[in-house]
Amino acid sequence: MANVMRVDDQADLTSSSADDQAASGGQRAWRFVRRHYTRVLGLAAVLIFLGAWQLASDTNLINPLFCSSPSLIWGELGTLISTGQLWPNVWISGQEFLWGFGIAIVVGIPLGFLIGWYKPVGAIFSPFITFLNAVPRVALLPLFIIWVGIGIDLKIAVVLLGALIAILINVVTSIQSLDPQAITMARSFGASDFKIFRTLALPGSVPYIISGIRVGLGHALTGVVVGELYASNAGIGHLIAAAGSTFETNLVFAGVVIIAIFGLIANGILSLLEQHFADWRQSAR
Repeated sequence: MANVMRVDDQADLTSSSADDQAASGGQRAWRFVRRHYTRVLGLAAVLIFLGAWQLASDTNLINPLFCSSPSLIWGELGTLISTGQLWPNVWISGQEFLWGFGIAIVVGIPLGFLIGWYKPVGAIFSPFITFLNAVPRVALLPLFIIWVGIGIDLKIAVVLLGALIAILINVVTSIQSLDPQAITMARSFGASDFKIFRTLALPGSVPYIISGIRVGLGHALTGVVVGELYASNAGIGHLIAAAGSTFETNLVFAGVVIIAIFGLIANGILSLLEQHFADWRQSAR
């Protein structure tokens, strides 16, 4: 009888332990959802959208010839990879994007500081920035073709111009948004312009700089596609243009997905940089 009771007690303990583990697992999952609920919600929304899209295509609520479907797009991406068409086009578009966007960042941030910090420099450059910001970059493509030809330099120039203006505007705004009383107080205590710039202007400008780079990222990706649509014989934009001219809807969507992946990767890198510089701003203060 005692042995039976011990066996029953052990079974109860085992069952209780399993229940506790399940409960703790459920609590950990719930804590994870609460901590990352915006990401979970966004992912759920995307999955629901893709599922509805696929269902509408499968049931002929929409015409796959014009709207494609997630499964067809996925299959087209697999075909691009297996046939070796993807990587050469990605390599060309990636070079155009990295060169143009990189030069825009390297030139735009220091130039934006100069324009915002020194009023004479701002007075000289402001009309040109306003003019270039108002003019659609597509309207300048014929001039770029005349100046640099239709090679990779054309796409780099389009990417550079689009991203540069966005970065410049945000960096200049960051300097102009500084508290003038704080700057006056720092100068009254004998702080040099360099020290004021390092301790006040630069940390305060970080959110604007990241924001400018994010906006410039969108313009840069647009520049890659527009440049390749306009004059190119390779690249993702050219792939999209060629597919559109022959009504290959799946391939058009596949090209759009590839460009979106470019943007997601770049945004992920920017998010890491933003977190790093947020910690630096706290330490700089």
